[in-house]
Amino acid sequence: MTNDRMTLIELVEKGADSDLVRDMLALAAERMMEMEIEARTGAPHGARGGDRQVQRNGYRGRTWDTRVGQIDLDIPRLRKGSYFPSFLEPRRTAEKALTAVIQEAYVQGISTRSVDNLIKAMGASGISKSAVSRLIEEIDERVNAFLTRPIEGEWPYVWIDATYVKAREGGRILSTATIIAVGVNTDGRREVLGVATGLSEAETFWKSFLRSLTDRGLRGVKLVISDDHKGLRAAASKVFHATLQRCRIHWMRNAMAHVTAKQRPAVAAMIKTIFAQESAKEAQMQWNSVAEALAERAPKLAELMVDAREDVLAYTSFPREHWPQISSTNPIERLNGEIKRRSDVVGIFPNDAAVVRLVGALMLEQNDEWAVCRRYMSLESLAPISDNPIIKLPGVAA
Repeated sequence: MTNDRMTLIELVEKGADSDLVRDMLALAAERMMEMEIEARTGAPHGARGGDRQVQRNGYRGRTWDTRVGQIDLDIPRLRKGSYFPSFLEPRRTAEKALTAVIQEAYVQGISTRSVDNLIKAMGASGISKSAVSRLIEEIDERVNAFLTRPIEGEWPYVWIDATYVKAREGGRILSTATIIAVGVNTDGRREVLGVATGLSEAETFWKSFLRSLTDRGLRGVKLVISDDHKGLRAAASKVFHATLQRCRIHWMRNAMAHVTAKQRPAVAAMIKTIFAQESAKEAQMQWNSVAEALAERAPKLAELMVDAREDVLAYTSFPREHWPQISSTNPIERLNGEIKRRSDVVGIFPNDAAVVRLVGALMLEQNDEWAVCRRYMSLESLAPISDNPIIKLPGVAA
């Protein structure tokens, strides 16, 4: 396959007919996907029985940008697990964005030890401002198209979280909140809905961000899952008319600060019994029992529990199948980890636009990976909370 790829590249460089080369590339890509998916499933396409490990589940369309233009691909999907073609290089855009941020800092004269060392390692000490501008323009075009795309359908669940990075603003280095919003639609698919940055978490900031999502078409939101960010509750209520679920894991960490180190194992075990209940009524009753039991030993925690019950147990009003996903912000913690890992490489971003560029590129690639994964939630489990449920029709007997 490597020799075939080299031959195709040589044809491009020699100015061969671009339509012919594009057709050859499309054929090679199709064959490579078939070989990879056959290795994953354990059986050729259309074969019955045998040693098949997993079933196919149709195709998902995707465009592939090549040196001879765009190629339309039909990427096979699996019923269990996910498949992403090896030749698409899913992390390429994010690596370009990281490179662009580092180089932008360099050409603007922002000299930190980490930036200087990275520039030397990249061998880019002679890079010009025009070269960096071209790279930034290329990335921004893709990222901005992704972050401003229309949002279609109903999205009953939206997770929102913030992580903090350092960026320069007016000659100062400030801690900037980087917000990401992820949603699940009534088709059971996950998508990154938006990215924003801000110096404040006041209600006006949250309202502006949420309205930008509704302006793009976000609707049908029933539950917003987040940590206890200032202003988000009021903004979510006004913009979405939705319930806010406070992340139970973050809340539990905060709760442990109100008891001594010796008390923590026993208190944590008591609180966990609340989340092990099978119904909303049982969870509320257990919450009250635990708060009452702690009233004498940990009065501050007991008071905190009385105030937080509705926020932390909001998820119990939704289908039981969804509780593990909607009770916390864990579904997007890995995304925050990716942002932190890349931002630690940069150290200090040259400006807010650079933050959005890198984070937006990461989220774009994550979205591409989710697009070829199995559904995050089943159609049947989502039907009770959808205004227009998608009904899965039974198969027709032959």
